[in-house]
Amino acid sequence: MKAFNLARVDKDYDMHKQAWINHQVTLTKEQGKKQVPIYKRFEDFFDYAKRLKEVDQDDKNAITPQMRRMAKIAAKVNSGGR
Repeated sequence: MKAFNLARVDKDYDMHKQAWINHQVTLTKEQGKKQVPIYKRFEDFFDYAKRLKEVDQDDKNAITPQMRRMAKIAAKVNSGGR
């Protein structure tokens, strides 16, 4: 499941990167009497590292007490019941 979520983050990254490329020239805001870009860097538009941390945090929260109990049982069975 983590690999799937990481692949989705990569896909999101690619889509946001494409949107960045398509619109970086046209997105501006007025600063004084000049028009300046809203996003000076791609990372201001899409924080890849933050998204990876969110996926990693979701994985840590996904383990339930029941899953831990089942893992202990499986480990015991795999070790021959010792």
